[in-house]
Amino acid sequence: MIDLVQLVENEQLERLSAKKEVPRLRPGDVVRVHLRIVEGNRERVQVFEGTIIALKGRGVGRTITVRRIASHGVGVERIFPIYSPRVEKIEIVRHSHVRRAKLYYLRKLRGKKARLRQRFITEKKPKAPPKSAPQPTPKADQAEVEENS
Repeated sequence: MIDLVQLVENEQLERLSAKKEVPRLRPGDVVRVHLRIVEGNRERVQVFEGTIIALKGRGVGRTITVRRIASHGVGVERIFPIYSPRVEKIEIVRHSHVRRAKLYYLRKLRGKKARLRQRFITEKKPKAPPKSAPQPTPKADQAEVEENS
């Protein structure tokens, strides 16, 4: 028997996925999160760029923890619910090669030691259907055509 809560969450996730394009996020990716901020009666978009150090949750409640180094070397972390209406869009700036699901160890590292190795992703092109071998033209037919001309 399917859980009723899970059924409702799946419906919500399908509805939200149709509205918002969410890229495939992985730990170590450098992302740019566009967040809608309300200040009094004005609304603006603020960008937070940093490294994903953790992904948590499933479905509608999925969150990402993004860390960046602010001024004077102070680390700032923010947790963003992916499907929140305040999150306008998420852009992937760069992929990194990591061997952990949670990158909390980056909190202790400073400067060059906190760098992650870049991972280059090549787009897989769909394979073209195999071309049939070119049909050889019989030389006898060509000779007849030339003689008749």
